[in-house]
Amino acid sequence: MSKKVLAVALVAALGSSWALAQTAPQGQATPAADNTKMNNRDKGDPAQTPQTQSNAKADRELLASVRRTIVKDKSLSTSAHNVKILVEGGVVTLRGPVKSDEEKSKVESLAKSVTGVTSVDNKVDIKTN
Repeated sequence: MSKKVLAVALVAALGSSWALAQTAPQGQATPAADNTKMNNRDKGDPAQTPQTQSNAKADRELLASVRRTIVKDKSLSTSAHNVKILVEGGVVTLRGPVKSDEEKSKVESLAKSVTGVTSVDNKVDIKTN
């Protein structure tokens, strides 16, 4: 066997071993994500989804400023750094899970502190597990 063929075979073998190691232990199924409650809640509010986010330059810039302000706060969890932020005409809507009531309040407070934000609709959820 040539060295190239041997190297390719070795990489393939290691890759498949790594993939197997990343799956759930044998006999244990990975629980399916169930966002039914949040999805049903959000159906009644069609104007507030990422797909309907305003594409106006002022809204995009304000969204970026709010995101930077939230991410800059290193006391927040990764979940809080990743809340969904929607902006339309200065009104900021926050959605997604955070770890505590304190984080929910802090994310809202940070959003309100950004110049140009007229109000904040805090629809953030507290992650229960």
